[in-house]
Amino acid sequence: MKPCHSCQAVIDEYLLDKQLEPLRDLTVDDFNVCADCVTIVADACVECGNAVYVPRGKSATPDYCPACRSDLIEQTGHDPGWNRDLPSV
Repeated sequence: MKPCHSCQAVIDEYLLDKQLEPLRDLTVDDFNVCADCVTIVADACVECGNAVYVPRGKSATPDYCPACRSDLIEQTGHDPGWNRDLPSV
């Protein structure tokens, strides 16, 4: 069992896996935080409509889930970050 990078608590893999269910193809092995240090926001990804995760202490909800962000990096060759840039008016 690994410690959480945020609070150093031992990661409860069962709880985190349950919380990560809405995130496409991700498991507890893809994270280094415990279930108490992350919030899952359903239906927030602008690409696929799946959930995104927000580490504790962060106020902004990402626009891209980790899977879509990874897909965009592979397709375009650059990292869009977690939030998309809105077109200027």
